[in-house]
Amino acid sequence: MLKMFCPDMYLDNIYDIDIEYIKKKNIKGLLIDLDNTLLPWNCCIIDQDLRDWVKKCKKYGLSLCIVSNNRARRINECAKELQIPAVTRAIKPRKKAFLKGLSILGIEKNQVAVIGDQIFTDIFGAKRMGIFAILVKPVCNREFVWTRLMRKFEGIILKLMIRKGLISMIK
Repeated sequence: MLKMFCPDMYLDNIYDIDIEYIKKKNIKGLLIDLDNTLLPWNCCIIDQDLRDWVKKCKKYGLSLCIVSNNRARRINECAKELQIPAVTRAIKPRKKAFLKGLSILGIEKNQVAVIGDQIFTDIFGAKRMGIFAILVKPVCNREFVWTRLMRKFEGIILKLMIRKGLISMIK
């Protein structure tokens, strides 16, 4: 059962993703969470590092799409500024949002990776779909109250997966 919550990679942040490794796995697209993965929760200030990372991904031929449970207005503003599409009000871990992201990118599920900061939404949703899953640490501690509660359970599961050797932190 733990395998449904187990990421294929666990990293400090998006900048630690080895894009050449991703390309060798035949990954052509990334479905990426926004809040606490790309930006702090409820923030829409995009710094140069994030802009450069998006450009680097595109340079390597990766297509990107934001998939967020949050409301459309802010997510779409951020997506427009980054010049990538977005799926809003995703209700992750439901499959529908991931399928919509795949459709937008025009690729198959075996050619995409999901990147997110939450086990119960991003990683579980990816695993339900049979998609390569990358877990990153949240970019800040500020978050929705429900998410803070879920983090306690995620912490327990993460420690258990690490203790059982199912994942390790890649630096």
